[in-house]
Amino acid sequence: MQLKDLIPKEFLEQFKMTETKEPFVHQFEKHMNQYIETTLKVRSKKLQESKDQKKFLLLTLEDKTGSVRAVDWYNAEFNDNRLKEGDIIRVKGKVVFFEERIQLNVDKPVDSIKILPDGEYDPNRFVETVKKDVEYLYRKLLNFIDSIKDKEIKAVLREFFVNDKEFLKKFLKAPAGMKVHHAYLGGLLEHSVSVAEMCDYAWRMYKDLVNRDLLIAGALLHDVGKVYEYEVTSKGIEVTTEGELRGHITIGVVLLWEKAKKVGIHDEKVLELEHMIISHHGELEWGSPIIPKTPEAFLLHHVENLDAKMSRFREISEKEKKSDSNKSWSDYDRNLGRRIFLRRLGNKGE
Repeated sequence: MQLKDLIPKEFLEQFKMTETKEPFVHQFEKHMNQYIETTLKVRSKKLQESKDQKKFLLLTLEDKTGSVRAVDWYNAEFNDNRLKEGDIIRVKGKVVFFEERIQLNVDKPVDSIKILPDGEYDPNRFVETVKKDVEYLYRKLLNFIDSIKDKEIKAVLREFFVNDKEFLKKFLKAPAGMKVHHAYLGGLLEHSVSVAEMCDYAWRMYKDLVNRDLLIAGALLHDVGKVYEYEVTSKGIEVTTEGELRGHITIGVVLLWEKAKKVGIHDEKVLELEHMIISHHGELEWGSPIIPKTPEAFLLHHVENLDAKMSRFREISEKEKKSDSNKSWSDYDRNLGRRIFLRRLGNKGE
């Protein structure tokens, strides 16, 4: 079965970087000393004063490829009064290199910054997409489902990831988080498949103790509630009302029982799958209402946590590479609870 047989082609197109006349931040270097017009989000703003008492507006603007410093020397107070963080703007200015970084100098005309309402810009400019091919990841997910020997567990998984087309569309698009890890379109699919792959490797070490069907099913199902916990809006990834009031663990448990009743699986199996969903955070203080109490749940927690943490390492490393700052250490990361060493070696040991 091919993903294109289940999902319209136009849905898959949103995962690809579309060609546009407006440059993304990571393309600014190609426009050095040129005037450009592009669409960006206001991350921060601060009205400042130069040594000769001239006011200027210092902005940090961003899209899904990165951020850039921008300076408005001409309409600083006017734009400071009307702009707010999170605004989407179309800005005209000159790309320059200043203080060892790329900078956008806003043009002189008062309309060089225009605030855009919803509908006048492409929201996909501000939400990153998974770098791996979505159809390839979905094929891997289907292969895991096909490898399940227990017919009832397999039926539940197919109900989620094959039969329920509306859920599938949301799942493929869903991020796995807002900021912490896999916070981009397709992030939940990538995370789920990655966890299943690592669980499969780990199972080979503990075959005498761990039920593979339960473990793989738990890997694919542990975060399904995030499909309804998050939504991608014109401003980026946001928590839904349901997500705020229930959280993805509770949502996931409700979804599991709905699918289980539909296919007629034994309650004991559903309880074991449910336990993996509600305990996958591992500790009460980390958001799980109960700690893992089965070998499968214990293993799933550690693998899921490992994938989330390593994803964060990757995101920080890639961000620093794009900045080309040649720093040896990253800034302190609150989620990892540390700075990380930025190894810059040509040979990665592959």
